[in-house]
Amino acid sequence: MKNFAFKVLVLFLSCWVALCKECTNSFPQLASHTFRYELLSSKNETWKKEVYSHYHLTPTDDSAWSNLLPRKMLSETDEFSWTMMYRKMKNPDGFKLAGDFLKEVSLHDVKLDPSSLHWRAQQTNLEYLLMLDVDSLVWSFRKTAGLPTPGKAYEGWEDPTCELRGHFVGHYLSASAHMWASTHNVTLKEKMTAVVSALSECQNKMGSGYLSAFPSEQFDRFEALKPVWAPYYTIHKILAGLLDQYTFADNTQALKMTKWMVEYFYNRVQNVITKYSVERQWNSLNEETGGMNDVLYRLYTITQDPKQLLLAHLFDKPCFLGLLAMQADDISGFHANTHIPVVIGSQMRYEVIGDPLYKVIGTFFMDIVNASHSYATGGTSAGEFWSDPKRLASTLGTENEESCTTYNMLKVSRHLFRWTKEMVYADYYERALTNGVLSIQRGTEPGVMIYMLPLGRGDSKAKSYHGWGTRFSSFWCCYGTGIESFSKLGDSIYFEEEGNVPGLYIIQYISSSLDWKSGNIVLNQKVDPVVSWDPYLRMTHTFSSKQEASQSSSLNLRIPLWTNSNGAKATLNGQSLSLPAPGNFISVTKRWSSTDKLTIQLPINLRTEAIKDDQPAYASIQAILYGPYLLAGHTSGDWDIKTGSAKSLSDWITPIPASYNGQLVTFAQESGNSAFVLSNSNQSITMEKFPESGTDAALHATFRLIMKEESSSEVSSLKDVIGKSVMLEPFDFPGMLVVQQGTDGEIVVSDSPKEGDSSVFRLVAGLDGKDETISLEAVNQKGCFVYSGMNFNSGASLKLSCSTESSEDGFNEAASFVMEKGISEYHSISFLAKGARRNFLLAPLLSFRDETYTVYFNIQD
Repeated sequence: MKNFAFKVLVLFLSCWVALCKECTNSFPQLASHTFRYELLSSKNETWKKEVYSHYHLTPTDDSAWSNLLPRKMLSETDEFSWTMMYRKMKNPDGFKLAGDFLKEVSLHDVKLDPSSLHWRAQQTNLEYLLMLDVDSLVWSFRKTAGLPTPGKAYEGWEDPTCELRGHFVGHYLSASAHMWASTHNVTLKEKMTAVVSALSECQNKMGSGYLSAFPSEQFDRFEALKPVWAPYYTIHKILAGLLDQYTFADNTQALKMTKWMVEYFYNRVQNVITKYSVERQWNSLNEETGGMNDVLYRLYTITQDPKQLLLAHLFDKPCFLGLLAMQADDISGFHANTHIPVVIGSQMRYEVIGDPLYKVIGTFFMDIVNASHSYATGGTSAGEFWSDPKRLASTLGTENEESCTTYNMLKVSRHLFRWTKEMVYADYYERALTNGVLSIQRGTEPGVMIYMLPLGRGDSKAKSYHGWGTRFSSFWCCYGTGIESFSKLGDSIYFEEEGNVPGLYIIQYISSSLDWKSGNIVLNQKVDPVVSWDPYLRMTHTFSSKQEASQSSSLNLRIPLWTNSNGAKATLNGQSLSLPAPGNFISVTKRWSSTDKLTIQLPINLRTEAIKDDQPAYASIQAILYGPYLLAGHTSGDWDIKTGSAKSLSDWITPIPASYNGQLVTFAQESGNSAFVLSNSNQSITMEKFPESGTDAALHATFRLIMKEESSSEVSSLKDVIGKSVMLEPFDFPGMLVVQQGTDGEIVVSDSPKEGDSSVFRLVAGLDGKDETISLEAVNQKGCFVYSGMNFNSGASLKLSCSTESSEDGFNEAASFVMEKGISEYHSISFLAKGARRNFLLAPLLSFRDETYTVYFNIQD
């Protein structure tokens, strides 16, 4: 092993001489998961042949680099293990691993509060994990092992013909382990244990340590530099899942399986290097390998097996990490989610080995992504790739921000915060989690998530290339990272600091409890719901303990960069505390008891943020944020805002009052066997099929009822409104009104009624005589009513029609509507923004389902 390791070491060190961009040598489109799936699913052999003709065309420069190195670098190879030899070489005077990193708290000790948005997201994910069938998950593993295959294989990327099959099973193992730690759901524990046992049977049947849902032949192609879809990517997921089963669920069988798998792949890689060269291993890394280095470094921290450490080094992709080591912002054109996991692995290398170069790599990478390649969500990538630095305006569309990249960037920022305690990383984590993760579920529907998060004008989560996935036939890469993200929402709220006085850092304000064993207390964090009409974030921290705390401990609470000092308050047992400026922590040290109560109030500011694009033509393209929440406008493409003489954002952005939800109504009517609703269709009022909530059609069928004479217009019953004069404001066109244009004229939406009373209607008891209906009578034309027509179809225009003795049969029914509670409602964080041609209703991006929206606006003076 020593000779093998020595050869690897010499060649590996050569890679830092790299100054070459040429890194991913396969045909660029092949790096895209979407493209690869479409290609492999295609029956067009000519297309496949053309694409694969470009596979590994360009040789790397590694061989040239290695020739520059002296061949005698070590003189004591017989005295040290490879690990210690490497450490001595890097640190001749010996070194001490950094010991002041913040520690993770166990997920077992954190419980999300059922009142929180995060708990609801976690619960939705738990329901999905419980839906998944063990036999279907392991079907292809059993097939590969030659075992009976009861049940039916899943489809999509877990289909038995897909080269990436098995990847989601690895994600499932990680997600279920995290979810078990978060919830201790017994049914889930049984299910995930059954998956591990089934996989163990497969591994034992094959007998070599190999474990995958596809045959080892894929690795033969990988090592021969022939076309194959990322087999090590899948192996990483399986290894990580098994390791998480051991780490979070104490499954020792899973650890045994992990070590046996790693032994198998160690031997394969050793064979490649012995037969060819280390350069051959570096060449093969141009096919995506996931976070192989990361999981191997993690495993090494448990086993201390130097083979695992060496194998981890062999997956540190040198041609990419070399660029970052030289601090070159040259990541444009790289497939983002191929390379972020490599950086995460390099961060683990720093934590395990202590090599400061890898701290530099992680820090620089985060800096350039955050400064030049990330959107207002905190996410990155367009069409799965990085664009040129500070050139994001032209990338906005349906294929922004692959969800996997956000999942992985959170890991990068988490490492950096633990190392440095710098606020910028905690703020980033909050932003990306709030907007980039919580936005990818479709409400509370289990197992419905998205691949990309569209950020273009008038885009929709439902209308991207992939759209919403399905529970049992998608299983994209982003489904895997999605189920993981929603299983560990409590893992970055709290961090521990060791010392004579134990410290706790609270960096996310999420209602939850922590059994803080080092501090000998249970901390309960209660966060008031954030609303637009009361711009403060308020948290209350209380304490309980089975016994009196034996020593003092310190709480360090984050004061985010997005707040300000004006109106900020902190109290301990009713006594005011001094608050530091935003971007710092407030620290409180005492011996905590059940009588203590710590409260914090932080102002939440509205702000605009320019897109990361330094071209003058795009200087006006800006996003609007409210604290950590990215606000999106309900619009199909309009995005122009002119602020004019406005001196502050509050001059053109105002909160939607809480009372407005009580004023929302929908008018319904039946025709034939179908239910229809009065709807705003491109500024014309028509009758449309009764819509599903969370859609544009639901927005268009919802109106705000504005009482003409009264200050309050909350509708609690029909009796409240019968006989009242009202105006109707379309839900998603605030400031506009429904207007009648005279007898037999169509009903339209306008922002400037020609006649003062043309937008005012009197609500009267339904002309059809039914108790539950109303009719809308024009106040300036008595006896004339909003009328749908007889036996209409979807899209029929409404008009004003007058009741006479000669009116056609059915007039009374066609002028009568059931007034219901509005199908849509305002999110508690909703604002009205004054636009150049129309006003915009703003709400958090995370609240959107199928509705069209615009994230970036063209904001000009």
